[in-house]
Amino acid sequence: MKWGFVASLGLLAPVNALLRFPCAQLVIDRRDPLVNPGSAPSPHIHQILGGNAFNTTMDPSKDIPAEATCTSCEFSEDFSNYWTAILYFKAKNGTYKRVTQLPNAGFNGVNGGMTVYYMQDGLYNFQQTSKVTAFKPGFRMYIGDVNARTKSQAERFRQLTFTCLQNIGTRDPQILDFPSTPCPGGIMTAVRFPTCWDGVNLDSPDHMAHMAYPESGTFETGGPCPASHPVRMPQLFYEVIWDTRPFNNKDDWPEDGSQPFVWSFGDGTGYANHGDYIFGWKDDSLQRAMDSPCYVSCPTLKTQSAEAMNKCTVDRVVKEEIDDWVTTLPGGHVASYRK
Repeated sequence: MKWGFVASLGLLAPVNALLRFPCAQLVIDRRDPLVNPGSAPSPHIHQILGGNAFNTTMDPSKDIPAEATCTSCEFSEDFSNYWTAILYFKAKNGTYKRVTQLPNAGFNGVNGGMTVYYMQDGLYNFQQTSKVTAFKPGFRMYIGDVNARTKSQAERFRQLTFTCLQNIGTRDPQILDFPSTPCPGGIMTAVRFPTCWDGVNLDSPDHMAHMAYPESGTFETGGPCPASHPVRMPQLFYEVIWDTRPFNNKDDWPEDGSQPFVWSFGDGTGYANHGDYIFGWKDDSLQRAMDSPCYVSCPTLKTQSAEAMNKCTVDRVVKEEIDDWVTTLPGGHVASYRK
């Protein structure tokens, strides 16, 4: 399905519809307070978005909205932090170049970043009427496997995908590994988190066990939550558009014809696509939005301009080259492929 079609439907849809908004880039840094709290540098580099209370440890006992003074997201009550790894291009000579991000359809002027969704029902269901319980203060989660290098390993997770964009509106087909041909509009990565909570734990040792997928199918299928994780929560979903267009000359690609893109931790397959989340909405603002769903313009939430979003940044803690060509990825990683 094409986003242009989806967007046009959204303009005609009633108030009940999915929550979709942009977040500008807060910082690019080698920090990961979820998986590697207290470590600076963390093993690989990330793009981080959201509230400027972001720090190396992100103590779960802290009140994030009280500590933040701005957010790079459109809704100014959302001080959550969202992050993913960075995409790199590997040239024929073995050097690497960071791939920048493009704003999504409808969000011109936003500095890269990503699009964030919170949904009660599936993405293409504009009658978002199901009841969900919003995430709680202190909640955090992770999805994906940084060590995955095979399709079977990636299939453990539902809907961590790539789309080779023909234009900004392309949404299908979605695949589990990097596209093998140049993509005219860039590459979009999608990260969909599990939606069933155990109702007790705000986190778990692997940052995943407190969450589960529906018993049958995906969130879009409307399957029930398992008895072990009975609380239905919003579908949190990231879309990141990587501007791979400057690297579409196949003469610069590896001589063996393999695709040239690699995650910042060295994965050259794409199977290790993953994402991190730390909840930080102010007061009951997210629950209000879920109880009175909206599309883009949300009367229950405060919004801010792209200019205000772009101004909300934090300084990098780890000082290393992130814009020039490099011989190894930050952290010393090199491209690795199927096991």
